[in-house]
Amino acid sequence: MAKTDLASAPRAARESTARRSWVYWTVAALVLLAGFVDLARGGVTLAPILLVIGYCVLVPLAILR
Repeated sequence: MAKTDLASAPRAARESTARRSWVYWTVAALVLLAGFVDLARGGVTLAPILLVIGYCVLVPLAILR
């Protein structure tokens, strides 16, 4: 089997992967920020949902991508 890694990938593929990674991290940061803002305002429903989605879904997704 041929081994593929980012060092041997074409430049466009590396840039696409890096851009996608930044998009995931940005979305995760925005969702977490919105969760903490809602929590500071006294939110008891939306804040926990946003924080769980941010920490349990988006951050791991950003790490794995």
